[in-house]
Amino acid sequence: MTFKQIITTLAFCYAANAVWAQEATPEPEPEQEAGQVLVHGQRPGPGMWKVSKDEHVLWVFGRYGPLPAKMEWRSHEVEAVLARSQEYLAEPDASAKVGIWGGIKLAASLPQLWNIQKNPDGAMLKDVVPPETYQRWSVLKDKYMSQDDEVDRYRPFFAANKLYTAGLQHIGLSNKDEVGPAINKLVKQYKLKFTPSSVEVDLSDASKLLKEFSKSGLDDAACFSSTLARLEADIDHMRLRANAWAIGDIEVIRKLDYNDHEGTCRAAIEGSAAFQSRPDLREARAKTRELWLQNAQQALENNATTFAMLPLKEILSPTGLLARLQTKGYKVVAPE
Repeated sequence: MTFKQIITTLAFCYAANAVWAQEATPEPEPEQEAGQVLVHGQRPGPGMWKVSKDEHVLWVFGRYGPLPAKMEWRSHEVEAVLARSQEYLAEPDASAKVGIWGGIKLAASLPQLWNIQKNPDGAMLKDVVPPETYQRWSVLKDKYMSQDDEVDRYRPFFAANKLYTAGLQHIGLSNKDEVGPAINKLVKQYKLKFTPSSVEVDLSDASKLLKEFSKSGLDDAACFSSTLARLEADIDHMRLRANAWAIGDIEVIRKLDYNDHEGTCRAAIEGSAAFQSRPDLREARAKTRELWLQNAQQALENNATTFAMLPLKEILSPTGLLARLQTKGYKVVAPE
């Protein structure tokens, strides 16, 4: 985890992939375990959701991860829609405003801040989780990252993140973002209007915030246990969902239940004293969502065709952004 990613995690915890969707470090070829065989080569992903009002249409593509490591995303359908669109709505996002002085203070305190991942007072992982949970951890650590002894000094939140990333590599999945850069390239190629839904948070005191976090407790037991459970029991379903997205089989993804370990881990950060002491951080995620809704309605009013991308989980949620547009009278049609 880079220093920038730590700041992003603590400051916003905005997207479910703020920590969990970072690109994995390249490793040797993944071991192919028994179970779901992963697709490879060029794949289109799912079809798009159609949001409309009169003759005005917003096409929404569903981003998903992790995906097969040997898959390359390419959708002629998405490219055709982008070619005739007038505007691209970026995903809701939050950004940090640090400033020159804030950056200087961060740089000065960097040596101490690297310890943010570690348990306070030199505690080991076995000292801060129940014995039965540590035993489960040990089994998975031996399987996915047996040579890494330093991780046993990490807080459960960060240990879970590192184990999850190693587990994905082991089974041939990756959280590398194949779709976003390709979409951005097409947006520039077709010269679409780019509309962000971003909220900037003043983090000129980021060094103080991170120091407070490094000294505070973190209720991350649920995050740790949830990650272990997913790696213990959800491997084949993870592969199945990745394949389903790659070939566009949304119904398979709809039918597969899985524990929301991203949500439980985000809640651990958001529940910390350091995070709760900052109202602007607590409110950033909700503000970006409201801004996206406003931008979507404005685009549907002004454009014949608009393109957007959202996390697939957001699209499928009964309380997600598309569901909210539907309650406002817009027609929403899922891909077949």
